[in-house]
Amino acid sequence: MNLKKALYAVAVACMATTPVATLAQRVKAPAGGKKISNELIGIFFEDISYAADGGLFAELIENGSFEYNPTERDGWGPGTGWRMLRPGHSLGQLMPQMARPIHPDNPTYMRLSVERVGRYYDFDGWTGVGMRNDGFNGMPVKAGAKYDFSVFLRNADGKDKEIRVVLGGEKNGILAEATIKTHGEGWQKYEVQLTANEDCERANVQLLCLTTGELDVDMVSLMPKDTYKGHGLRKDLAEALAALEPKFMRFPGGCVVHGGGDGFWNTYRWKTTIGPREQRRAQKNTWGYHQSMGLGYYEYFQFCEDLGMQPLPILPCGVSCQGTNGGWGMRNQAQDAVPMNEMDEWVDDALDLIEWANGDVTTEWGRKRAEQGHPEPFNLKYLGLGNEEKITPEFEERFKYIYNKVREKHPEIIIVGTAGPGSHKGNPDFDNGWRIAEENQIPILDEHYYEPREYFLNNQHNYDNYPRNRKTKVYLGEYAAKDKKLADALYEALYLLGIERNGDVVAMTSYAPLFGKKNHLNWNPNLIYFDNTQVVLTPSYYVQQMFGTTAGDYFYGDVATFSNPDKYQGSSAVLNTQKGELYIKYVNAASEAKDVKIDLSRFRGLPATASLTVLCGNLEQENNFEAQPLAPSTQSLKLKKQMVLPAQPHSCNVLRIRLK
Repeated sequence: MNLKKALYAVAVACMATTPVATLAQRVKAPAGGKKISNELIGIFFEDISYAADGGLFAELIENGSFEYNPTERDGWGPGTGWRMLRPGHSLGQLMPQMARPIHPDNPTYMRLSVERVGRYYDFDGWTGVGMRNDGFNGMPVKAGAKYDFSVFLRNADGKDKEIRVVLGGEKNGILAEATIKTHGEGWQKYEVQLTANEDCERANVQLLCLTTGELDVDMVSLMPKDTYKGHGLRKDLAEALAALEPKFMRFPGGCVVHGGGDGFWNTYRWKTTIGPREQRRAQKNTWGYHQSMGLGYYEYFQFCEDLGMQPLPILPCGVSCQGTNGGWGMRNQAQDAVPMNEMDEWVDDALDLIEWANGDVTTEWGRKRAEQGHPEPFNLKYLGLGNEEKITPEFEERFKYIYNKVREKHPEIIIVGTAGPGSHKGNPDFDNGWRIAEENQIPILDEHYYEPREYFLNNQHNYDNYPRNRKTKVYLGEYAAKDKKLADALYEALYLLGIERNGDVVAMTSYAPLFGKKNHLNWNPNLIYFDNTQVVLTPSYYVQQMFGTTAGDYFYGDVATFSNPDKYQGSSAVLNTQKGELYIKYVNAASEAKDVKIDLSRFRGLPATASLTVLCGNLEQENNFEAQPLAPSTQSLKLKKQMVLPAQPHSCNVLRIRLK
């Protein structure tokens, strides 16, 4: 066996069995436990339901690069999100242009032609000719908060100009303002900082030229100064994700990966999402709106680093989504395939991504990463190839081509394959996906399914029957019960207990979708709902949090036991040997209380007290923008080696024990 094959075999053996970190253990696992994955709970980010622009990406200007177009949505164009301003009887016009743009991947800009600058005689403001942007249904600003405004401007007529930037409030109020003076003939970036003088949920930005002539405008931006770790992400949404303590993040999709129903022209190509924002290629979102790519691969990797998550990028592998051109509704779903003699371009995308993420600054793509501000490698460990494609002969041929090329050059990278849409035994895609995985020793295979809540209640033992001798482990990459009530969350919790029990077979899981913006929903349910100012955490969110913050590397099945259990009760005990913490989880989805017997006699260093976190309520309760009645509560309790605890009706419980 050559060195590369040996390294790959080691990677498969170590990672696929269980991705447990190799850091020193603080406590020793007592006998009777089973080693499991300590990366069971992660997150899956897809730009669906305005999760990125207007969501996690903190940019307040909508269509700041004027790249909206009718392909994305009927009636859209470069001026979408903007309105012309001619206050004080000013005269002028606004016209989209594409000649000599800032960058070929950012081709559209606006030309502002100012014929006459008027003014109000009784109000020294709102003069000039310009345009206004109201953001994504209004811009929320806070009194005293600072906002960074930037814009690319070019004096089309060679004449220097004075520009007034206004942060406007309701009823023509002025929340902040600044002046920019242009100079020269080429594109130049101008920046000012605005400080709001009062709170306003529906602010706007106005750009007013006070000098006659022609001015080219592009890349208008207003970013809050206070973003998550200063990296351009909306703070409250990022903090909600950080509170989950996810171990990895899968991105950028989802159907977004391979263009969804639009074809290869709309495939997500990571190389056009890095570098300066003005050089990134915006494109149609497969869910029917716009991707500015302000949240691109660099930001995804940076966010993973900020949260201590493993990045799990998913790349297309030469076939389109079977939903292309209405394929979802066709008896024989359509699937286009790249000719095999063109597949090396897609292989290069995968190899170059690994170099971009892990290469040193002397490599071509490592240098590009460093130029963007990150000279140190991102230490990419996982790479996904394909997203729930129909497992056709065309898919198999192209997947194996990329897979073998990547494995040959980078045996240290853990490849995640796909089991196709609707990942259940008996489904031809699922069965063929597993056949390909086993024949090619793929370390991890990505399964997807969305089901009514009863599925999760009735199939808690799904993974009990998976073969233990498989080299391929499971990543449950997309799953959710089909509603957002407490009952859905509790049945998901029971299912997760089964996944912990099978943490030697299941390596990773991620609920999907992650985000949904009010009035812009492509999918229900979502883990987190939000609007411009509020965040709604669902009961399923709290279940994910309760499991995500209690990850461990050893499972014990006989520490917590219910008296006379049925399918509405379940339990597990997980030990985190690095943290020296023991987590006992038990769920009672029944309508009557149950007793749980806890036996801690095998564990040393028990403290006098532990904390108990409980999520409970009525089964049909849910959180929404009007009220959020459901949230876990935590209390301290005295600890004994053997004790009986009550499990409230309709409850998910976590007992946290810090071993001495």
